Amino acid sequence: MILHPGILALLSGSALILLMLLVAGGVALRILRHWNADSGSTTQLQLERQTWLVTTLLKYAFGFQIITLFLFLFTLDEIHPLFVGAMCATGSLNANLVGWLVLLVKIGLVFAAAFWLAVNTLDQGTEDTPLVRFKYVTLLLLIPLVALDLWLQWEYFSGLRPQMITSCCGSLFSAEGEGVISTLTGLPVEQGMSLFFAVVLLYAGLLLASLRRRAVLLRHGLFVASVLLFFVSLAALVSFLSLYIYQMPSHQCPFDMLQGHYYYIGYPIYLGLFMATLFAMLPGLCRPLVKTASLERQLESCEPVWLRLALFGLILFLVTSCWQMVFGPLILLGY
Repeated sequence: MILHPGILALLSGSALILLMLLVAGGVALRILRHWNADSGSTTQLQLERQTWLVTTLLKYAFGFQIITLFLFLFTLDEIHPLFVGAMCATGSLNANLVGWLVLLVKIGLVFAAAFWLAVNTLDQGTEDTPLVRFKYVTLLLLIPLVALDLWLQWEYFSGLRPQMITSCCGSLFSAEGEGVISTLTGLPVEQGMSLFFAVVLLYAGLLLASLRRRAVLLRHGLFVASVLLFFVSLAALVSFLSLYIYQMPSHQCPFDMLQGHYYYIGYPIYLGLFMATLFAMLPGLCRPLVKTASLERQLESCEPVWLRLALFGLILFLVTSCWQMVFGPLILLGY
């Protein structure tokens, strides 16, 4: 099982990411101890050179960390035929429940890595680099999380056994079960639609207003709306959007849409959702870090780019997830 190409890529890639972060962590400790932007000493000059080198290293490390979420989902779908009863990534995850922890950690790391990259963009765009200490403290906090990600992946993949019997989406995403997932699958279509489109309208309104005005309150409101959009959209995918995507009134799996016979539509759906959430969160997250005039100017130049990318992500998500709702033959409101 470990010799599967996707599994090897995930484990070796995650190990390489951790190694890169450990190397950067050593430099981070020296920076936190000796950094003095007002000094012209030899030590300071060496640290300034090292921080640019390490930053380049971290851009690649965190960039690949974000990609590993989608590679993990792809690998789950690739290995599901090895398990009896599995028809999609849900069966692969249920074959060893540690997989669900891996998925949650990887989602968290996507947000954390994107935030670090945004802070680094702000810091490197200024001459005085006022966020050096903050971003390297953040780096040291992320290293244990990346190590946890690697360890959980090893525990998950090494615990899988071919031909083992597992349950799949038909039993997990069913209204007859118990728990949060069963509540979502049993949610009436009208209520699910009303909540989903209300949040989308709130998010879109705040996003468009933020593009036109620089009010700090709008940024904080957009941050809250983006968090709501993320969780409500995931619930909507399970509750009713998946029914339109599959054109079946009883199939509510959020993973089958990643498969080839659905034209891999799940990848642009989730990519758009993550883009809409991440880039809309960044202005509100980064605003409290702005303490100098140079950071203020840099943030003002970055915010329009982030907000436009968030708008693109929203459009991508809505088009790919709601296309069948508008043009497909399935009508759910009568059920």
